Amino acid sequence: MYEIDPSVVVEDGATIEPFAVIKGRSVLKKGCVVGSFSYVEDSVIGKNTVVRSSRICGSTVGDNCTVGPDAHLRNNARVGDGCRIGNFVEIKNSTLESGVKAAHLSYIGDATVGANTNVGCGVIFVNYDGKEKHRTTVGKNCFIGCNSNLVAPLTMGDDCFVACGTTVNKDVESGSFLIGRSYLTVKENRAHKYLTKSRE
Repeated sequence: MYEIDPSVVVEDGATIEPFAVIKGRSVLKKGCVVGSFSYVEDSVIGKNTVVRSSRICGSTVGDNCTVGPDAHLRNNARVGDGCRIGNFVEIKNSTLESGVKAAHLSYIGDATVGANTNVGCGVIFVNYDGKEKHRTTVGKNCFIGCNSNLVAPLTMGDDCFVACGTTVNKDVESGSFLIGRSYLTVKENRAHKYLTKSRE
């Protein structure tokens, strides 16, 4: 029903659901739940943290977190207490401080994210320039809007607000509001011309 290596440490009160795989030097702390179809290898899962059908390798998750479904933490991802890591979020070689939320469809690579920052749906930490990996640092209490790109190397201060669809490619001071997207053009009563062509 499940696979657990002899080297794994499971504290009292931890729950391992059917079809979970726990390998290597993993530690499951008191009250945590590793849900069905999860894979945990050489990782620490904190107290009362719930992992749902996710893959966690060589990483640490703090206490009172939720991970998944279908999240992927790897290569020394370090998630602080009280974080929410949602579906199809990948975290690689990054530190998330306490209270960070990344609920949907994001990539956080080679980054440090400050406490209580919200990472919106579709946010990408752009860490690779084709030759080298670079790091991004985001401060505390920031809001990163949906479909934004943070292009490393980059440092963002505390209490910043990034509007959805913005590409950030330079350092910004604390308290900054950032918006950078094309101006919306609306052509009224024109859609029928394109809809007709697409149906031919």
